[in-house]
Amino acid sequence: MIGVILSAGMGTRLMPLTKEIPKPLLEVNGMTLLERMMKNLMNEDIKEFIVIVGYNKEKVIDLAPKLEEKYSVNIKILENEKYDVTNTSVSTYIASKYIEENQMDDFILINGDNVVDPEIITRIAERENTSLIVDNFKDLNEESFKLIIENETFNEDKTIANGTIAKIGKGIDIASSTGEFIGVSKVSKNDLSKFNEILEDLMDEDKQNYYDFAFKTLSRISPIDYVLTNGLKWTEIDDHNDWDQAQKLIDEFEN
Repeated sequence: MIGVILSAGMGTRLMPLTKEIPKPLLEVNGMTLLERMMKNLMNEDIKEFIVIVGYNKEKVIDLAPKLEEKYSVNIKILENEKYDVTNTSVSTYIASKYIEENQMDDFILINGDNVVDPEIITRIAERENTSLIVDNFKDLNEESFKLIIENETFNEDKTIANGTIAKIGKGIDIASSTGEFIGVSKVSKNDLSKFNEILEDLMDEDKQNYYDFAFKTLSRISPIDYVLTNGLKWTEIDDHNDWDQAQKLIDEFEN
């Protein structure tokens, strides 16, 4: 299995913290978010990584060999040269197409500005199907990347849901939503070719599309597991309030 971390964005809402570095290189307790996420993935025996860079790419490129030596892992750096005028569908496609062309394995895909309970990574790594982590616990708001799952079924302990995605995005009615997609997913190698075709369609439609939309189409042709957080904590870091929350969560996880 491969770990793919998206680290190309500019993080404008976190200025001046991100004036010289991309968000994944922000540090908490002396460790970057990128290194911490890689360690979470290493706990699931992942030794191969792809990091998509763009904004201040040199900082990540310089760090990668140090992390490779420190942890005896392999890190492939791929660049989204148009990071400033595209969105995550393009960055994801760059990694996903590389994986397909090189006949590699399943991959876990993570937004580089995520801080998550390590148990979340364990739960999705265990799935064989393409899978999404869905927060079914916290209160949703207009900025939440919500989804509605139809024809929903659950496993016995209600940790995994199955079904198709009726809608996904921020502008979905909160009351009707199943939960929030948190930006952690797994793409099975069996779905890789179709996933890339869907991403190509999304990019043709609009280079500013999110990769998240690809799962709506994929869910109608291939089984997807929705791994529920059931209260496990996480945050994405969009602004300074999120950054404060991320630091508190990391202290909680580490202690």
